[in-house]
Amino acid sequence: MIRLHDTMAREKREFVPADPMRITMYVCGPTVYGRAHIGNARPPVIFDTLARLIRHHYGEDSLVYARNITDIDDKIIAKAAEEGVAPSVITERYENFYLEDMGALGVAPPTSAPHATEEIGPMIAMIEALIEKGHAYEADGHVLFSVPSDPDYGALSRRDRDQMIAGARVEVAPYKKDPADFVLWKPSDEGVIGFDSPWGRGRPGWHIECSAMIRAHLGETIDIHGGGLDLIFPHHENEIAQSRCTHDAPLARYWVHNGFVDMGAEKMSKSLGNVVTPNELLKEHKGEVLRLALLSAHYRQPLPWTIKLIEQSRATLDGLYRKVGDAAPGEVDDGVVAALGDDLNTPRALSRLGQIDDPATLKASAALLGLLGETADSWFKGGNDGDDAEIDAKIEARAQAKKDRDFATADRIRDELAGDGILLEDGPEGTTWRRA
Repeated sequence: MIRLHDTMAREKREFVPADPMRITMYVCGPTVYGRAHIGNARPPVIFDTLARLIRHHYGEDSLVYARNITDIDDKIIAKAAEEGVAPSVITERYENFYLEDMGALGVAPPTSAPHATEEIGPMIAMIEALIEKGHAYEADGHVLFSVPSDPDYGALSRRDRDQMIAGARVEVAPYKKDPADFVLWKPSDEGVIGFDSPWGRGRPGWHIECSAMIRAHLGETIDIHGGGLDLIFPHHENEIAQSRCTHDAPLARYWVHNGFVDMGAEKMSKSLGNVVTPNELLKEHKGEVLRLALLSAHYRQPLPWTIKLIEQSRATLDGLYRKVGDAAPGEVDDGVVAALGDDLNTPRALSRLGQIDDPATLKASAALLGLLGETADSWFKGGNDGDDAEIDAKIEARAQAKKDRDFATADRIRDELAGDGILLEDGPEGTTWRRA
């Protein structure tokens, strides 16, 4: 059984998909104008783990998982203008970086990754439907959603009207009928990317993008909609309003939101400048270490990002790899499944991993968390760089020196290897080594 904390209900609910043969999940993806920071990596890792759990329960082909790419946005336009290139140059560059970084963290590609620029038709169709039903209006080249037209607006965030207006940081504009109304379509200036529409050349607002993509790729009502806590309002609130008012049905049956990664007291964000990127971290740490670090706290809780956390994650993986060796995967441990099934309790699942003694069971159970994807040999030795034989020869010479009681030579060899980043570990079955 899987139970998930549903943000809309404010409680854990048993997950019962509408169709167990076609479970649908949508997670808000990146706006590709810069490198992702490690906080941006938390949702992909969390929902990749949830996807693994769903497929374990319902079958490999049971889940249809969409994660969008926002490739039209004011920040993208500004970045392109700054570099003097087309917006597509920016978006292709940073989408590739994003996919490389997430792949290094063990995040499998979603079933589909719709791009905003390729979904203009469905967005226009949804906007036209909203206008026809009296939930949107055209004004001064813009099309806006009429918040007062939706009596259920605010159900997800549960904010009062003043809080909603303040939280949305709404643009004060003379063409708005109500301060809370938000943009569905806006005009594009000459020389700025735009698309033909019934309201003139322009581009979509951010919120309509996800509603239209969900409807086009997954259906009117999906099983799970996920994303970070910062998206609850206004983004997800606006998505709900657009979709519900278009087709008179709920957008999602379960809303799942992850907490922030922070450095100190503040959440990690590009605007605050307190970011560290996976790209930077991957120069010194394996992706699996970063993935474990991101899973170390419960997904709904804040995750303080520290060097100590990374070191602890590396030490934990060292211990697990020693246990598992080169075993083939066996059956998944029931305790790990039960922990993940309880609102994706990864700390408890990781604790249970540490208690598993059977290497085959450990291998299979860790795979459910996206861990222990290497052999123990490749994990500790970091792959074959052509110098493994030389290292092994030095270890053999050290062993002979110790046998001859020439401890000065043995210590010198150990220190030389340590200087090259090779750490030795003496045990009852001999000496093993790994790269630092």
